[in-house]
Amino acid sequence: MDAEVIVVGAGPVGLMLAGELRLGGAEVLVLERLVTPTAESRASTLHARTMEIFEQRGLLAELGTPPRQAMGHFAGIPLDLSGAPSPHAGLWKVPQARVEELLADWARGLGADIRRGHEVVGLTASGDRVLVRAEGPRGTVEFAARHVAGCDGEDGAVRDLAGIALRGRTAARELLRADVAGVGIRDRRFERLPGGLAIAARRPDGVTRVMVAEHGGVAGRHPGPVTFKDVTAAWERVTGEDVGAGVPLWVGAFGDASLQAERYRAGPVLLAGDAAHRQLPVGGQAINLGLQDAVNLGWKLAAAASGHAPDGLLDGYHDERHPAGHRALRTIEAQARLLLGGPEVEPVRAVLAELLAHGEARDRLARQISGVDVRYGDAEHPLVGARMPNVGTVGALGPLRYGRGVLLDLSADTERRDLLREWARAWAGRVDLVVSDQPTAGLDTALVRPDGHVAWVSDRAADPRPALGRWFGRTDHDHSSRQGGIG
Repeated sequence: MDAEVIVVGAGPVGLMLAGELRLGGAEVLVLERLVTPTAESRASTLHARTMEIFEQRGLLAELGTPPRQAMGHFAGIPLDLSGAPSPHAGLWKVPQARVEELLADWARGLGADIRRGHEVVGLTASGDRVLVRAEGPRGTVEFAARHVAGCDGEDGAVRDLAGIALRGRTAARELLRADVAGVGIRDRRFERLPGGLAIAARRPDGVTRVMVAEHGGVAGRHPGPVTFKDVTAAWERVTGEDVGAGVPLWVGAFGDASLQAERYRAGPVLLAGDAAHRQLPVGGQAINLGLQDAVNLGWKLAAAASGHAPDGLLDGYHDERHPAGHRALRTIEAQARLLLGGPEVEPVRAVLAELLAHGEARDRLARQISGVDVRYGDAEHPLVGARMPNVGTVGALGPLRYGRGVLLDLSADTERRDLLREWARAWAGRVDLVVSDQPTAGLDTALVRPDGHVAWVSDRAADPRPALGRWFGRTDHDHSSRQGGIG
């Protein structure tokens, strides 16, 4: 084996996954088609849940303090995101290139092997390994691993090579976009004009991002790749402004397709990020969705690679993230129709704007857009499956920084604490016992997964060992021989 896991794609999702796998102890090889990192920042927005994940992994100090905005939008309708229950509520403006730089340094520091200039062209599963064929700087080369993770984007090779189909609706309309230097046009925030939609935002570095969608525009109507001339012509037709004298730094077109992989796992092959779903990149949803895919997958795949994953753990990646992805795609599709639609959608936009002026509707949508309301499964207790909220203890979830689970003692009971410590010892290296200095009423013990979601809670003196085994696998100890069980 060249690695236990080969990650294809060194964008934000692939790099996040590589770091997560290394935290879990898996040997990781990352193959990236591009020889050098792209300077294009297609995405520029991080949401609250992603910032929470970065904080859990100790990445915020390196990221610094990016610009923060309380106001986001839903299909261009202002949406106050400050009501999301998170210390990071709001929008954080971070160019994608900076996210990639941060995650590449992190993953390499943890020991990930990142090889650029390798384009994957073949994939064959044989027995307990997968052979990946790539065209590299020295010709064709083959790598072997136990698992392959496709993080190579919506047009990447892994999904097709694994025979995983996309299901959903193909693009009907498109949004043209360009980053342009040397233009002096005013900012436009989702300005709806008779001819279409116009957006312009000047960045601190002086580059202006322009986006334009013409009413009645059909996706894919341009022969070949979209050019800067296509963008400037559409911009002039909609706004009357000429931006043709500017210098294009990046040009692209995005359709309003809403497609999702029918499976996130096909044997030893798994998909994450845009390789698993295709959508209009509106409001930064795509990059945040993909990063959360990676964090959900990483610890499970690392456990499988190390041989201690309990039955069904890796299948749980699809079971959890496919519904979460479907829900996000539904929200994005609704935005796409309201954003790119013509005069016929104006009555709906007006009604929605009125609803979003009310706290309950506004905050519910803010929680969804921010990613903080994602809950896996349908357990009776409202915390199980949800992300663990702040329990009032500085560093209470500190072990998450190292990709370990947390058995959180909230009981304020010394005898109980000693017993929990003894039980947790059997999962040493996978789970740490942490004692809260602020007991929580009605909650005795919580088991928190490495991705920050709650796996199990007890509001009485219950034995956590069945939950530990279910989520963190078998140990070398005979649990049944231990004495002194509670409850």
